[in-house]
Amino acid sequence: MGAAPNSAADAKGQLRLGLGAGLGLAGALVGIVVPVVLLFLSVYDPGGVLSFTSSIVQYTAILVLAGAILLLLSFFVYRRSFAALRRVDPRFVAASVLCLIGSLGFLLILVAAAVVVGDSSSLLSCLHGQPSHALSCLESGAPLGAYTGLIGFWLGWLGGVGLVLGLFSAGSRFHRAGYSAGGALYAVLLLVLVAPFLSLLTPIPGIEYLLLVVPILAIVAPALVLGASRSEPL
Repeated sequence: MGAAPNSAADAKGQLRLGLGAGLGLAGALVGIVVPVVLLFLSVYDPGGVLSFTSSIVQYTAILVLAGAILLLLSFFVYRRSFAALRRVDPRFVAASVLCLIGSLGFLLILVAAAVVVGDSSSLLSCLHGQPSHALSCLESGAPLGAYTGLIGFWLGWLGGVGLVLGLFSAGSRFHRAGYSAGGALYAVLLLVLVAPFLSLLTPIPGIEYLLLVVPILAIVAPALVLGASRSEPL
């Protein structure tokens, strides 16, 4: 179980948990929530203020790029937190290693987003009206971005598994329910994010509405962790 949670490593670990959660919350807002709202409004409300054009695709890619930078920093800080805590509790070793893998994944996502920013016009025709076919569209319009982003996604997904493990361990060690609750919501988020890839194998009715849950989970999960890092133990 490790030493009692009163060491300098514990204090440093919890401080970094709060910082990682804050960066994750900012990254979710910039890189997930706003892009999803933009795309949803432009695709499903074509007569509204926004229209689905190459500019929208480019702006969305820029937001994803900025969000990926924030999420990369978040994973880096989370990994540093788990690295500090593993000195006093071996349960954080796996979380630290997986978060390192996740950091590499977000680096690849940065590359993919940069490719899309530079080649947004060629993607517009195949994305228009069929947002659920984004992966095949990217494969035809920007294969470098598609495969780089795909590899980055799965490495980032593994990093998310490490984050879940680390937060559950933190909840147990520090007796703070917010850490465990945040870890549980991150776990649900990971499951939801698999849906688009399952839809490539078999149709999933209403998948676009399922994906609308992603922004909610991406905001609430780090908010719980941030709150737990500032609260008193149970």
